[in-house]
Amino acid sequence: MLLVLAEVYRQELWLYENTKQSIEDWIVSLSQPHIRPIVRGKAGTAVEFGVKFSALYFDAYVFLDRISWDSFNESEDLKPQVEAFRTYTGYYPEPVHVDKVYRNRDNRAWCKQRGIRTSGLPKGRPPKDVSKEKKKQALRDERIRNCIEREFGQAKRRFSLGTVMGQLSHTPLTAIAISFLLMNLATLLLHLFLCLFMAIFQNHIFFHLSH
Repeated sequence: MLLVLAEVYRQELWLYENTKQSIEDWIVSLSQPHIRPIVRGKAGTAVEFGVKFSALYFDAYVFLDRISWDSFNESEDLKPQVEAFRTYTGYYPEPVHVDKVYRNRDNRAWCKQRGIRTSGLPKGRPPKDVSKEKKKQALRDERIRNCIEREFGQAKRRFSLGTVMGQLSHTPLTAIAISFLLMNLATLLLHLFLCLFMAIFQNHIFFHLSH
């Protein structure tokens, strides 16, 4: 605690002497000095404190891609995530359904070079003439993208993602990773159950047909 207090004093003195309002690795909690303020810009909550992570949703499974106490720009994760998908499956995805923050000019150009369609309309002023088909496509893409938002909600309600209470820097990260692991195991169990049910159902029908 004395070491943390000494660092807090050093940071606040530097801010005062240099008339600044922010500093790198700014300590905002004495008991958890690893926590950083993350500007979110949400209504009623301009700044949040906690872990920030990016995730990839594929085939009903959620893959935790990057997790950090420090704020980062999620748009930088699109390229490595798509390349990881290609390494896993052997091909690039036909579309990628992403949030607005990922739809910058660089990511769109990179995807276009590889024949990948990015969901949603581009950033900036919307075009004047947008066909009904493009509007319908954007709506369908947004519905598909909502799948990962649904998984986040499920992780908070059923797998304790919203009640992580670890105090050390590494324990919350471990708890979050375990929450996603359990959620994926539950999805796998559901898939196995459905396959078993279908196999029993088909055999039952075949048995009756053979008679």
